[in-house]
Amino acid sequence: MASNRNVPNPVRTLVVLFAVLGLLTGVMFLQGTSTPKLGLDLAGGTTVTMTAQTESGKNAPAEQMDQAIKIIRDRVNGSGLTDAEVTKQGDNVIVVSVPGDENDQKQIIDLVGTTAQLQFRQVLVTGVGSTALAPTAEPTAADPTAADPTVSPTRSPAVTPPGPSAEPSAKPSGNNRALSGSLVAEPTASPGSSPSKTPSPEKSDDKKDDAESADEDAAGDAGEDFSKVDDKKVVALYKATNCGPNGTKVPGADDANAKYVVSCETDGSYKYILGPTRVHGTEVDQASAQPPNSQTGQNGWEVALQFKKKGAEQFGQLTKEADQAYQSNPYSPEAQIAIVLDGQVMSAPSINQGAILGGTASISGGSDFNQEYSEGLAQVLKYGALPLKFPEDKRTVESISSSLGADQLRGGLIAGGIGLILVVLYCFLYYRALGLVAVLSLGIAAAITYLSVVILGENLGFRLSLPHIIGLIVSIGITADSFIIYFERLRDELKLGRSLRPSVESSWTRARRTIIVADSVTFLAALVLYFLAVGGIRGFAFAMGLTTLIDLVVVFFFTKPLVAVLARRKFFATGHKWSGLDSIQLSKPTPHFRATKHQEA
Repeated sequence: MASNRNVPNPVRTLVVLFAVLGLLTGVMFLQGTSTPKLGLDLAGGTTVTMTAQTESGKNAPAEQMDQAIKIIRDRVNGSGLTDAEVTKQGDNVIVVSVPGDENDQKQIIDLVGTTAQLQFRQVLVTGVGSTALAPTAEPTAADPTAADPTVSPTRSPAVTPPGPSAEPSAKPSGNNRALSGSLVAEPTASPGSSPSKTPSPEKSDDKKDDAESADEDAAGDAGEDFSKVDDKKVVALYKATNCGPNGTKVPGADDANAKYVVSCETDGSYKYILGPTRVHGTEVDQASAQPPNSQTGQNGWEVALQFKKKGAEQFGQLTKEADQAYQSNPYSPEAQIAIVLDGQVMSAPSINQGAILGGTASISGGSDFNQEYSEGLAQVLKYGALPLKFPEDKRTVESISSSLGADQLRGGLIAGGIGLILVVLYCFLYYRALGLVAVLSLGIAAAITYLSVVILGENLGFRLSLPHIIGLIVSIGITADSFIIYFERLRDELKLGRSLRPSVESSWTRARRTIIVADSVTFLAALVLYFLAVGGIRGFAFAMGLTTLIDLVVVFFFTKPLVAVLARRKFFATGHKWSGLDSIQLSKPTPHFRATKHQEA
């Protein structure tokens, strides 16, 4: 009697299972789609062919090509199971095949060619970046916008940095970005010279006369102070640079080893002379996009950075020096730290509230720093910089047709349908009415699998491809094995003369252990294959692992409870000849038993 009290109520278990099925169905329809996303071979997509470029013009080293392939694969699959394929052709060519619609393709195309060379440098000189952004009146020494208060240095949107693209209206403007860490650090209102040189609009003519009498070699044409720069070529390049409204990559700006570089803001609003690289992007340990948080006063999205030990020390020292410069002169360019990505200044905030210690910081841009922008930036920083350059003029993009995959899918579904029909016929011929439990178990497993594929497609980017479908078809055999093990254990108990209801529980205790062990071995094999393989083999492993888990759910929460419910019915309890549990059928010798008798004779 005590053992019966420990047996779960089979009806309650079935109700819980169908409630979960209803919940999953509701989630699927709330997502707005009831069809799974398809992979490259079934839905078509885009192939991006990129050719690596080296400074010597020779073939790229094999180690660097392998590293680039790994980084690109991590980037395109970093947001989910996109089923993108990254392969190498020859010595210098990488081919990336991306499934999905045009929006998904464009985002990943922006990701794959990004070198993501990140540097943190101290600003030495800054000024208006483009003559198109300059006021109509003569520029003043410290504030280019002072002569005309209606002019904004950030009137044009910034170009979306490497990562997912956004519409121009959604792109963050460079001067709104900020760098923060354990202490808040906002950019200065005007990154010019000292406050004493800041004119008012009505005195701009007087200031012009003063500037004409000043030493132009010491202060520059726009009032910039070049005393910290001992390279005349860099000064000349800075004066000759006119940043375009979409940003300009100045020659040599992406050279991480250069003592000085000239660089433009991504929106062209400012140009800079930057000092040596103080912190390299390789010192970034983690990068993640953070959503707005009204409780902390965070109005827009941010990219949180976590530095490695050495990088944390370097970044702390850099922000300390910038803060000291700010305390001496709030308008000093040296109070600013430039965040340079692939030769362009993404942000040049001023550090005004102490050094940022502890190895954490964040790049923010107020309300204009949208989710798409920050997630793309975090992804390229998280997975590191490409060791090679892949110029746009050596990149080709082609569309892939899904016709071949559709034909293969049709053939695969026909083969899977034939196999399923044979399994169903076997169940009814051998187990008779008990075979209905097996067929219903297969149906429940198929329903859960379909719902899982649709939901995973919307939330994790899972795309159904031919290898996945192969894995799902193989799962038919896995599910069939489970209920066959249970049914045979049950019939063994009945052969010993026990009644049906006690046999349902005792046989389940014996079969359960075998089912768990068998499915565990299959799942571990799928897990190892998933982490060691790439491409289609990895997709097959994922599908097989998913359906193995679903098989356990179906056997525990449907097959066994349903058998327990049917055992209460007279049709099965009395051993009707069509029940599959009749005494005549059970008393028939097995093929192994007949072979043994024949050998004895």
